[in-house]
Amino acid sequence: MAREGIPTWTYALVVVRLGRRFLLVQESHHGQKWYLPAGRVEPGEGIAEAAIRETLEESGLSVVLEGLLRVEHSVSPLGARVRVFFVARPADDSAPKEVADLHSLQAKWVGLDELDHLPLRSSEVKSVLDYVSRGGQVFPLSMLSPEGAPWRGPAG
Repeated sequence: MAREGIPTWTYALVVVRLGRRFLLVQESHHGQKWYLPAGRVEPGEGIAEAAIRETLEESGLSVVLEGLLRVEHSVSPLGARVRVFFVARPADDSAPKEVADLHSLQAKWVGLDELDHLPLRSSEVKSVLDYVSRGGQVFPLSMLSPEGAPWRGPAG
């Protein structure tokens, strides 16, 4: 007997770092609070692609992904949610966007000392940025691979 699939929503969240500062976006929803560039993976899109796209849409910045921080999988009676946290750096020296659009109101670089002065969407923003600033473990992007990809050892 065939089983029904479990509805699963997958999200990419991106910690973009520039020296001692981090990129935050002021969301046009969720009470217009500040959060990491983040969003849902679209059909036919990879998680890494979504991370790059969401960061560009919400902040106006192109980024280069550098690694993975964490993969979260949460289940509920209605389905499941997967969140993948990436670390990235700006691809160039462009400034974050300052003009609101449907993706966000604005974006800016902030230091850890500025977080207490911003209305954050969640306390997890501060936790994640603190973790990264203290040198928390970042895993290689190769940890994320498509199903069926060849297994490679340390030598490649």
